Amino acid sequence: MEQHGPLKGLIVADFSQLAQGPWATQMLGDMGAEIIKIEPPKGDWMRHYAYGNMYPEGESVSFVSFNRNKRSIALNLKDAIDKKIAIDIIKKADVLVENFRPGVMERLGLGYQDMRKLNKGLVYCSSSGYGASGPYLHRPGQDLLAQSISGSAALNGFKGQIPIVTAVGQADLLTSLFINQSVLAAIYSREKTGKGQKIEANLLNSVVGFHIQEITAFLHRGSNPERSESGIPNPWIGAPYGIYRTKDSYISIGMCSVQKIAQTIGLEKYNSEAFNSNNIIENRDVIKLDIEAVLKTKTTKVWLEELLERDIWCSQVNSFKEMVEDPQIKHNNMILEYEHPKVGTIKTTGFPVKFSETPQKIEKPAPLLNQHAEEILKQYCGYSDMDVQSFLNKT
Repeated sequence: MEQHGPLKGLIVADFSQLAQGPWATQMLGDMGAEIIKIEPPKGDWMRHYAYGNMYPEGESVSFVSFNRNKRSIALNLKDAIDKKIAIDIIKKADVLVENFRPGVMERLGLGYQDMRKLNKGLVYCSSSGYGASGPYLHRPGQDLLAQSISGSAALNGFKGQIPIVTAVGQADLLTSLFINQSVLAAIYSREKTGKGQKIEANLLNSVVGFHIQEITAFLHRGSNPERSESGIPNPWIGAPYGIYRTKDSYISIGMCSVQKIAQTIGLEKYNSEAFNSNNIIENRDVIKLDIEAVLKTKTTKVWLEELLERDIWCSQVNSFKEMVEDPQIKHNNMILEYEHPKVGTIKTTGFPVKFSETPQKIEKPAPLLNQHAEEILKQYCGYSDMDVQSFLNKT
């Protein structure tokens, strides 16, 4: 099948499992790269885990979220024949992505130092929980743990209450984005030098790097930020920033003058130059609760009309059900459908970035385990029909 997108022709040997590696390679696949997903005999770990325990027609909703636009082959990398297949694929690949625990690929004889001898242009990306060395080398690395160690959980929640991590897998998905941009940077470098290189990403560094502003502020002040009692969502930010209850739902208010809001909603208490600030730290919880008391008297729709007319930064707070029907989401084509051989129609998120000359398409659904073994073996390993059948008989 012809590939579409700006990365058409790029070949990726994808050994990754779970989320951070697979979402990174899915994005490369969405942009046209050929993704060969090399799975263990029982499949990617994510085939056996699903958000909400949702397995439509036996397929994990989490797996199909992160693995479209790929082909699958199941290999036992401890088996000599299967290892040789993996090496044949790597020899022809531009990129290799893996997120085993540090040292696993080396013990299998598939580490960077060995593979660069076979493919000098290979961009080899390893992703781990905390890095390839250091005191946490043998600790399990996972999203919740990385968020906790990074300090980001301590930023979220209410003063005096338990810290809160983000519901979305922040560490995993940030690492996916960093993998993506780093792989593409290394490909650009290879175009100039002819040489590949190794990239190392990890969950912990990704979350720490993402909080550049918050950490820099702490390093400047030297003391921990204090979370809000009223639910202002960032401990470094003051009133009026936050989410407020209205008569029927919620409304978000961003960076804007407290005085201007007071004038608009009729809250005379704060209608003075003393409150002409968009970031009042002192008494921020009192101010927020006073504003909310007024906002609770009208519906979100009415307040949006009144506040937006005054150019006050605000928005509705959508549920997922409301979000998929949001006119801007529809305009941006951010909800797509594709057909899966077992599940049928899958609705999922679209492409966040658009290319004018090389538009993306969903060419392939998330693969069934080992679904593409025959075509991969013929294309990358030179297998005959008899060789393919022999391989399939032993899997």
